[in-house]
Amino acid sequence: METETLTIFDHQHQPIGVASRGEVHRVGHWHETFQCWLTGQENGVDMIYFQIRSAGKKDYPNLLDITAAGHLLSDETVQDGVREVQEELGIDVSFDELVSLGVIENCLRREGFIDNEFSHVFLYPSKNAFEDFSFKLQKEEVSGMVRVEFGSFYQFCFGEVDELVVDGFEIGEDGEKIAIHQTLGRERFVPHQRSYWERVATLIREQLEL
Repeated sequence: METETLTIFDHQHQPIGVASRGEVHRVGHWHETFQCWLTGQENGVDMIYFQIRSAGKKDYPNLLDITAAGHLLSDETVQDGVREVQEELGIDVSFDELVSLGVIENCLRREGFIDNEFSHVFLYPSKNAFEDFSFKLQKEEVSGMVRVEFGSFYQFCFGEVDELVVDGFEIGEDGEKIAIHQTLGRERFVPHQRSYWERVATLIREQLEL
């Protein structure tokens, strides 16, 4: 995976070449990712879904993250990114069903890792309840799925609350589905920049209120 090639960009989002995924994260080259947030409804309440990253992931294992996301390789278009939803969650979604929320700068940094992304962010708004989705998770990437009331998520993004109540499931080592009902703090979520969280929450709320 570290040898996959990504198109790299300057800060104005102009392409300047290609580099391996390993080099991109070592040097901090700007590159493109595809992100899809999934929302549903339960008893008239909007819910937003998070994946639980697999324990085997090199980066941010076991943390809650965007419903489905991944890097766009140098030979892929933004439309090709919909494969992430199909591969990670086992949900058959077409690109035409997604609502574009635009491109959001998204930066993650820790020792030896600089992730500067131009994230193509999409929303898959569904009226279905959580149980209506037949999730078939890619175990190397995703170990579970949870949902959160969108109103609480919005407050969380703007620092009005520091914990979220999540419900869903995780797949155990023996393949058994284990129910989850927990109250989690910020340390259990991938540490995206606050500006990213705020922008995503605002754009999704605008779509849900249409």
